[in-house]
Order: sequence, then C-alpha cells, then structure tokens
Amino acid sequence: MTPSPPPAAAPHLDFAPQATRIRYRIIGISVLMAFIMYLDRICLGEIVKTDSFKQETGLSKDQIGSILGAFFFTYALFQVPAGWIGDRFGAQKMLAAYILLWSLLTAATGLVYGSLGLLLMRLGVGVAQAGAYPTSNSIIRRWAPLSQRGVSSGLISFGGRLGATAAPFLTMWLILNLGGWRQTLWIYGIVGVVIAIVYFLIVRDRPSDHSGCNTAERELIGTREDDSQPALGELLRLLLACVSSRSLWLNSIGQFCVNIGWAFLVTWLPTYLKEEKQVPEQTGALMVSLVLAAGMLGQLVGGKMTDWSVRQFGLRYGRVLPISTANFIAGTAYLGCLSIDSVWGIVALCAVVSMMTDVANPSIWAFMQDVGGKNTGAIFGWANMWGNFGASFSSKMVPWLMAYGASSGSGQGLVFTMCGTAFFVAGLAALGMNATMPLLSERRLR
Repeated sequence: MTPSPPPAAAPHLDFAPQATRIRYRIIGISVLMAFIMYLDRICLGEIVKTDSFKQETGLSKDQIGSILGAFFFTYALFQVPAGWIGDRFGAQKMLAAYILLWSLLTAATGLVYGSLGLLLMRLGVGVAQAGAYPTSNSIIRRWAPLSQRGVSSGLISFGGRLGATAAPFLTMWLILNLGGWRQTLWIYGIVGVVIAIVYFLIVRDRPSDHSGCNTAERELIGTREDDSQPALGELLRLLLACVSSRSLWLNSIGQFCVNIGWAFLVTWLPTYLKEEKQVPEQTGALMVSLVLAAGMLGQLVGGKMTDWSVRQFGLRYGRVLPISTANFIAGTAYLGCLSIDSVWGIVALCAVVSMMTDVANPSIWAFMQDVGGKNTGAIFGWANMWGNFGASFSSKMVPWLMAYGASSGSGQGLVFTMCGTAFFVAGLAALGMNATMPLLSERRLR
C-alpha cells in the first residue's frame, strides 16, 4: 500500500497588529497650539497701527516699540527655565498650563488702557509662551522616529507660521467687524483656553504613557536611550554644558542674527508699508499675510530637505547645509531691497526672506533634538533665548535706525542692510555646528 502523503503545512499567517496612529494626533494638536501661539503673538503688530488704538492709548512710537519688544525680552529670558520645567514635569501638564496662561493674558490685554498695563500684559505673554516650543521639541523627540524629526518639526513650525500669516488679515477683519481691537483680543483668548483643554486631554508625555498607543507604534517610533526626567541636581551640569558647547554657541549666534532679520517682518513691516509707502491698512495687512504665507511653504520644504540632506550627507553636514544655504539667500534678498522702490518688489523680496528663514527652521529644531537628549526642552530654550534677544533688539533697532537716517533719507536702507548682514553671519555660524555630538554624552551619533 502506498503511504499517504504527509499533510500539507498550514500556511503561515501574520497576525502582527498594525501600528496605531496616536503620534499623528500628538503632532496635530501641537500644530494647533503653534497656530494660536503665533496668532496671539503677532496680532499686536497689527493692532498698534490702527487709528482706534492710537486714539485710545495715545502712545508714542518709542512706547509702542518698547511694548512690542517687551514680549521678546521675557520670551527670551524664560526659555531655559520654562523648557527645563517642561522636561522635568512633563509636556502634558506644563504645555497645557502655558497655553492657558498666555490665552488669559491675551484676553486681559483687551481690558487695559495705559502703557504700563499693556507692557505688563506683553511681558506676561512672553513668559507663558517661552515654554511652548522647547516643550514641543521634547514631544517631537519622544513621539517622532529619528528619520522624521525634520518633517515633524516642520509641521509644528508650519502651524506657527499659519497663525502668523492669518494674524494680520484676520486681526484687521475682526477689528472692523467686531467693533474694536479689544473684542478681537477677547476672542483670541477664548479660543486659546479651548485649545489648552484639548491639548491636556490628547497629549501624553511619551508613547508608553498613552493607552491608545500599541506596541507596533512604539516599536515604529523607537526607544530613547535616556528618557528619564532630568533631576534638579543635573541643572548645573546642563548649564555648564550649554556654556562650554561650541556648536550650541554657534547655533545661538545664528538664531540671534536670524531673528534680527525675521522680527522686522512681524513687528515693523506693517508700519513701514503704511507710513513709508502709504499703503492702506487692509492692503498692508494682506501684503504682510502674503509675506508670512511664504514661510508656511518654507516649513514644509525645510522639513523634507533636512531629512533628505541627512540621508545624503550624514548627520554632521546634512543638518547644517540647509541652514547655511537658506540664510545666505535670505541675506541676499534683504540687500536686494536697497536697489528697488516698488512696493510689491519689496514685498516679494521680504517673502523670500520669510520662506528661507523657515526652510532653515526644521534643521535648527532637529539639531537641538539631536544634541539635547532628555534635556531637549532646556537646550532648545537656551538657543531660542538668544534668538529672541535678537528679535527684541530688532524691535528697538528699527525705529532707531529710521530716526538716525531720517535727515539723509537713508533710514530704510540702513534697516535692510543690517537685516541682510545678520542673515549672512547666521549662515556662516551654522557651518561650524556639529549635530553628532550630544551635549551630555561622550558617544558620537551616526
């Protein structure tokens, strides 16, 4: 009798669960957070140029410059402590608290009348917003795979630029349709409170803390070698590492210079268009929105570019090449403003500046995630602090240079020259940065 053949082996079935997508929700609410943050930050640049604001407050240009610059001063000064607090106590609680605080202060700004009250409100908003981007960087480091840090950073920055782009036109539209600038600030404050609540409900500090994030998604995201909360005793060591790091100082110098040039677009460009070029308020608001909209595209391009650049050239040079190239182009665009008189020509060149600033931004964020480790929030805060000192300096520099050159008619030329030169310095500084050397580790990244 012929033996019967052995039974066929059962086909192998792969029942591995598909990765959940909680990381996309985390990035999505972070984008919304960045949107309202920049909306609240930029709106005052439009409000201060309106006739109703001037009539109600009676502030001089110098006083307005101090109020606009006050935000950047405290925003810069509190970057490191707010970032470290976010690292220490977790993004879910701290960033939700930051959003809530600056939203309430934005609404309260609509209740004050004098220069002192406005100054105090803007100082407070600066303190509250100081922890937003540093803490978001910690979230990206924990929730995005290394190969997608650039894109994730670009998306959150995109949310900020979307808010900045919407702010001029939306603020002016609300002022005209709600009856005044105070009501507009109240609306922005209420929206921010809602976003703070949603952020707290959705976000968790790390994938392992989120009940909806399955094992497959955690494996896709990857593990972090040092993901513990930094202890208070480590703070001095962290500060010493910041002070002694050549790469971080170069990054800080670059951010200081970039913000000298970029801050002009969101603080004094609306006033420049109205007073120097006699552009009507609504048309000027549309022009500023178009300039900042170019930055939105830059964030998306820059995110893809930095991830591609790292794959092509490695971490050392792949991180810095997009930064240097973009800054050199931005500096050239500002210098180009010296040779044209067309309003739309200047707006187009300012749009190039806006776009190139944001092409470089995801690389800068990813660099700080590369070297920051569990202290990414605090290290981001250190570099961003110097960047916003640059923005604060720019807010005071522009009216000073305009006044200095008033007799010869060279004021606007001095402003464009200073802004362009600052971008060239930033481009050169970036070339010396090294993302392969974590600040608190002897092990070189690959």
